[in-house]
Amino acid sequence: MDYVREKLSEESISLILELIENKNYIKAREELLKFNEVDIAEILEDAMEAAGVDKTIVLFRTLPKDISVEVFSYLDLEEQLTIINAITDKELHYIFEELPFDDMIDVLEELPANIVDKILEKSTKEERKLINTFLNYPENSAGSLMTPDYISLQKDMTVKDALSHIKKEGMSSETVYTCYVKDKGRKLIGIISLRSLVISDDDVLLEDIMETDFVHVNVLDDQEEVSNQFRKYGFIAIPVVDNENRLVGIITVDDILDIIDEEITEDFQKMVGVAASTEEYLDTGVLGHVKNRLPWLFYLMVSSMITGLIINQFEILLSQAIVLVSYLPLLMGTGGNSGGQSATLIIRGIAVGDIQPKNVWKILWKELRVGFFIGLALSLLNFTKIILLDGQNVIVALTICCSMLIIITVAKAVGGMLPMAAKRLGIDPALMANPMIASMTDMFSVVTYFSLASIIMGL
Repeated sequence: MDYVREKLSEESISLILELIENKNYIKAREELLKFNEVDIAEILEDAMEAAGVDKTIVLFRTLPKDISVEVFSYLDLEEQLTIINAITDKELHYIFEELPFDDMIDVLEELPANIVDKILEKSTKEERKLINTFLNYPENSAGSLMTPDYISLQKDMTVKDALSHIKKEGMSSETVYTCYVKDKGRKLIGIISLRSLVISDDDVLLEDIMETDFVHVNVLDDQEEVSNQFRKYGFIAIPVVDNENRLVGIITVDDILDIIDEEITEDFQKMVGVAASTEEYLDTGVLGHVKNRLPWLFYLMVSSMITGLIINQFEILLSQAIVLVSYLPLLMGTGGNSGGQSATLIIRGIAVGDIQPKNVWKILWKELRVGFFIGLALSLLNFTKIILLDGQNVIVALTICCSMLIIITVAKAVGGMLPMAAKRLGIDPALMANPMIASMTDMFSVVTYFSLASIIMGL
């Protein structure tokens, strides 16, 4: 069934693109309206590439007003800006008037100043003040994510009054499932769920059933901290207060999902040695990619040079036992992989809140034991292989395997400790991933290997 539905969708999309190309916009509109707003947005994005911007804009303008606003909110920023530059001021004002407040702020933050001024000119005084307040919150803060569209109640309301208020204001609110109780000074004093209201008697006062022990965030809290709160408590929405504990907005789960996606993407980029970027791969120019990737590769090149200098210090040793060279990549690779495993697990644990700075000694002790047993297992396996398959003598095998045991054990410990140290210093732990670990373990592997060779082989 899913395959059939997907096939039908592909055929419909192809038909829509063909109709746009032939300028049959009425028929294309009919086909387009068979899809929901999210799918329509994707189709329009494809149409801009396949049929051109001008024809796609014409099709967008044929959509019913309420649907066009929803579709606009699901478009990528680049396509939103394209549409804004193509439509009339009247159409633009209607879209921004109907957009959810938080979506409107996201778009306004990326618009040129002259367009923002044009939109603000047509807004009421109260709207201008509110928009300017939200635009002035620091980037990536809770204040920049929140919306002022929430259900606000008073503690002296009855359940019946509250439900009546929700029916009146609910359509313009971001969510009705959680309501917020404020005092006369706008301070947040409690929250109450729609479920509690529905199952309570009509004459019960809200102050008797509201929850006063609730979680909230400050407008200046970092978005990563906010996303951690959502992960921890499984919220649908979380209230945002200012420094005087006055409720100024809420953040809903649909907004935080985008942030979680951004944070994960940023961590992945840092873990492979690429500077964090919010632009998609295809939207980033060649020079942009060069700028994002070059610094880490330069660092890794320099660290490799240092490793080379260390190897040169053991030139005499290598000339006496040239067989040692062939096993050096094995030790360096295994050390880097071992440290990378530990670092990845610890970084992930820090990101989701499972690991705290206070756990540092537990982690060190655990990684030392894990490293020892893994090192022992791999060393025994390699000892057998070096003797039986490679035909080397016991001294060479012992040198290589003892080095492997030490390298893996230390690499596991270092891989676990570097992200913890970064967290303690206020540095993103994701920076201490594979590239950093590999460069450090390479140097340690060379020194350990040749030092042991000098001792064991008597060179």
